[in-house]
Amino acid sequence: MMGFLLIFNGLFMLVSSGVSFYYKDGVTREIFFAGVVTALIGLLFRFVSKGFSKQVKKREGYLIVTLGWILMSLSGSLPYLFSGAIPYFTDAFFETISGYTTTGASILNDIESLPRGILFWRSTTHWIGGMGIIVLTIAILPLLGIGGMELFAAEAPGPSADKLHPRITDTAKRLWYIYLGLTVAEALLLKIAGMSIFDAVNHAMSTLSTGGFSTKNASIAHWNGNPLIQYIIIFFMFVAGINFVLSYFAFKGQINKVLNDEEFKTYFFNVLGIAFIVALVIYYRADISKVATETQLFAYPMVLGEFESAIRHGLFQVTAVITTTGFVTADFTMWTPSLTVLFFVLMFFGASAGSTSGGVKIVRHIIMLKNGFLEFKRTLHPNAIIPVRYNYKSISQNIVFNIIAFFVLYLVVFALGALGFGFLGLDYMTALGGSASSLGNVGPAFGQLSPVNNFSGLPDLGKWWSAFLMLLGRLELFTVLILFTPYFWKNN
Repeated sequence: MMGFLLIFNGLFMLVSSGVSFYYKDGVTREIFFAGVVTALIGLLFRFVSKGFSKQVKKREGYLIVTLGWILMSLSGSLPYLFSGAIPYFTDAFFETISGYTTTGASILNDIESLPRGILFWRSTTHWIGGMGIIVLTIAILPLLGIGGMELFAAEAPGPSADKLHPRITDTAKRLWYIYLGLTVAEALLLKIAGMSIFDAVNHAMSTLSTGGFSTKNASIAHWNGNPLIQYIIIFFMFVAGINFVLSYFAFKGQINKVLNDEEFKTYFFNVLGIAFIVALVIYYRADISKVATETQLFAYPMVLGEFESAIRHGLFQVTAVITTTGFVTADFTMWTPSLTVLFFVLMFFGASAGSTSGGVKIVRHIIMLKNGFLEFKRTLHPNAIIPVRYNYKSISQNIVFNIIAFFVLYLVVFALGALGFGFLGLDYMTALGGSASSLGNVGPAFGQLSPVNNFSGLPDLGKWWSAFLMLLGRLELFTVLILFTPYFWKNN
């Protein structure tokens, strides 16, 4: 499995070297060499393990997924190191794992100075990690047989177990067809709206993966004078936050399944409602000159321009944070203190289970809240059996307990993450924001890690700590933390 993953990684590097060659940016040979080295190591792994059992059980599934993400991140650092774009290994690994985990946190201070082949590789790490490296593998190489389900479960261990097809390989293929199709559609729309084809492709890969890497230093704020581009990105960020199984049903014309889904309805109204509140606060309380400087370009009156700008920036930032995409059109930490607190809370939301977003996920919040309210009834009627219902079906207590355990563990890891940053000398806001952002795979945070700054100022140990939190969040805690338990390594 490690060999297969390295071969795939190497092939994607070769594609990036082709982009580098097309734009003649001077690093074609270095990226090509990185791809060849990665693929050859993968072939060596395949040769050494030839004849070994291909049976993958649950225990092996968790181990393969975790080690696979680490190995992909290590090998994915090679284009940065060989080209000299990021010459320091810690920084190169941080940028790479931030890409694969679709966090979007960066240590780069001048993105626009990088060769285009490196920028394309940077966005490619998002795109690969968005739907999952392991899902990509089982979609193309149906060699795992029944063992494929164990990898799929470890890769996406959330509460949603919906499948599009009885065979796991066919499910993975359908998910990737949707993923690829949406990426192409967004790239075309962004090109029509005014982006260059290079910027359009890179931002489409970052959007559908809910990653957040941009080709511009100012992120999407670079296009503050082009509202159409930002509305297109808002739409696709929202779509990327929907369960991809529901997206499949939508493409099949089964719209009722989407509209009747409890998580989708909550997600939709949360985004709209919170964005409306944020827009009102921006318009009436924030310094509009910090938000709507682009309104001078509009043909309609200034007041209307300011209101539209407040609506757009509110909708953009709420969608970006809830879906953990991390794109920015403005420094939302400078608007008002109340909005700073609100965006901190949103980092714990997440979008839908089965999407490419990070965070806790909305379905978990729904079930926890429902179970909490039912505790009042159970207190009054201790002998009654009152199950939690989701989508008109009863949820087993095992799932409820699992979700509560996940949420408690998530809060514990967040607290430990913030303590770790605090011990390294970060201030209160930076430590809290860095932990929430890394664990939730959001990207921008607060304090020294605000949208106008980045993670380059962290000490080396802080970057490794952040990278560990990113991996925990992307694989939803249990997949990684179970490896640290003694009973995982017992034979029985």
